Amino acid sequence: MPPTPPSTAASSSPSKSIRFAVAEDVPTLHALIRALAVYERLEHQVAGTPEDLQRHLFGPRPYAEALVAQASAADAIVGFALFFHNFSTFLARPGLYLEDLFVLPSHRRQGHGRALFHALARIAVARGCGRFEWSVLDWNEPAIAFYRSIGAPPMPDWRICRITGEALESLAR
Repeated sequence: MPPTPPSTAASSSPSKSIRFAVAEDVPTLHALIRALAVYERLEHQVAGTPEDLQRHLFGPRPYAEALVAQASAADAIVGFALFFHNFSTFLARPGLYLEDLFVLPSHRRQGHGRALFHALARIAVARGCGRFEWSVLDWNEPAIAFYRSIGAPPMPDWRICRITGEALESLAR
């Protein structure tokens, strides 16, 4: 079982529970990923399966990690953060990249998102990361306002580039 993430008690109510996801959480994680895709209007792009998540989060070579949020340790999962390490050549240090963070709409504004961010920041510091980064859709004003409130405004000069599918296969040839 993965270690418990650094305590979030200082930044959230004691009834909030943040922990590393375990293999048994995969079906719930997959359902939350689908809910995130609906929120982001990208449900047509979800191709991953619970089996894919199981393999890549808990298989012989994990590529990512996840934290889950619960109202208390005995309650259902209400949110998640999926992250992995990257590397900064300028800093010559690892970084922590947050791929996705989502809290069910019925549980928003209760501190779960903030507790997940605090836990991720503590993980980044404990692991010697030089930075903690993520992306946000330009129309997602509630998220952008939240990120600004924690001291993380969007970087104005950077854009994400992505290659997938046949274009990726072609480039690899």
